[in-house]
Amino acid sequence: MVTPNGELPQLNFDNQVCYPLYSAANAVVRAYRPLLAELDITYLQYMVLMLLWEQRSLNVKSLGQRMHLDSGTLTPLLKRLESKGLVVRRRSEQDERVRIISITDAGMALKQRAARIPEQVGCKVELSPEQAQQLKSLCQQVLATLAE
Repeated sequence: MVTPNGELPQLNFDNQVCYPLYSAANAVVRAYRPLLAELDITYLQYMVLMLLWEQRSLNVKSLGQRMHLDSGTLTPLLKRLESKGLVVRRRSEQDERVRIISITDAGMALKQRAARIPEQVGCKVELSPEQAQQLKSLCQQVLATLAE
């Protein structure tokens, strides 16, 4: 749409939703960084560990689907977690093409150390539980729509 004075409002920086979303995501990751540094893990490694704390084992494909990441991103991340002794990567006994990721005892031990991190970051963000749930829901809607 072009306005009478030739402006293109769709290209106005202040009309963009994508940039505040991008900036907010980066700010959240930065808020996690010092807390995760104490555990010697990155934000994405923390997310992988969260899934494994729940499931104990997952195949790489399922992990990628849950995290919206491809295997090219996951493989080096998982190799680093394995080199730290937090996960074990092995081939499935049913299908050797499938890689299974399992959490180790050392990886499970991090769960207790990480237990307060969500609260510590949540305090910095200063959203009510309802606002946080609404934001999560909107982000999931964006992801679902763009994944189509």
